[in-house]
Amino acid sequence: MLACDREIEQHLATFASKTTDPTPAPVGRQRKKPERSQPQFDLRGHLHRILGVDLTALPGLSTVNVHTFFAEVGGDLSKFPTAKHFSSWLGLCPDHRISGGKVLSAHTRTVKSRAAYALRMAAYSAGKSYSALGDYFRRMRARLGAPKAITATAHKLARIIYHLLKTGAAFDDTVFAHNEVRYQQRRAANLRQQAHDLGFTLVPRPIPGEVS
Repeated sequence: MLACDREIEQHLATFASKTTDPTPAPVGRQRKKPERSQPQFDLRGHLHRILGVDLTALPGLSTVNVHTFFAEVGGDLSKFPTAKHFSSWLGLCPDHRISGGKVLSAHTRTVKSRAAYALRMAAYSAGKSYSALGDYFRRMRARLGAPKAITATAHKLARIIYHLLKTGAAFDDTVFAHNEVRYQQRRAANLRQQAHDLGFTLVPRPIPGEVS
């Protein structure tokens, strides 16, 4: 295993660097003991140097997940014109089959992709996190069930990764947290409108400890 790790590290060292910035500190809680599958060298540092961004900052994405993604896809996504093309190639977006204006099927295509599998694993892990992406997963799970929620969250992860690798920008969770707040505001507005249509008025519940 150590010999294999040394060979992988030597191969990664041959890739050109997209950034000279130091690798950011890990995000979130870290295990006290490394997992057995973790390589015995700074794989996270190599991936950050080669990709130009730290993808492990995304909720649910471990270093091993990112390495699997890089091994399957690489760091150059220029062959995909848009995030939709990239998500379709991974088999993570609905494959609408329409005949006569009627949607016959909207299931995702069956694609054997280790990159898509890694993103699905990351999506499941993100669902356990206290993040905007975790909130999204739990909301989709309540509506669609766990399997479809995993695919929907993996789809969102793929779009985020596409944007980060194309722009070289660092992941900023506050952007997605802001979108989550906007979703909650739209949901509250819809509930107020529904109550009004039925002849009721919604009254906000007082927050414990808040002085009126």
